[in-house]
Amino acid sequence: VRRAPLPASFSIADQCVFLYRTVVTLLREIQVKTMSTPTTFWRLAGMSYTQYVTKASSTLRAALKEPAKSKAMAQEKFSYNASSWVAGEQSAKKPIEALKDAGTA
Repeated sequence: VRRAPLPASFSIADQCVFLYRTVVTLLREIQVKTMSTPTTFWRLAGMSYTQYVTKASSTLRAALKEPAKSKAMAQEKFSYNASSWVAGEQSAKKPIEALKDAGTA
């Protein structure tokens, strides 16, 4: 499948949208040609919906210009408290501030 080249006059946000639409179109074409049952394009890419949304939002935030970029990057941060229960007793709460620490309470 041949696609038109990316116009040089596109902003970074326009490039992201253009590339996203191109990838979606290509994945749908692959899906139609190779899949006997319909499925979503993130499943074709081997991702869950949550992984897809996380990757897409991180990519979009990284493509923004200041001051919108710093504001959007601040929204990416999160924190919560987690604790485990053993024999009906709650252990001490542990602050979770990074996704890699989730599930280690």
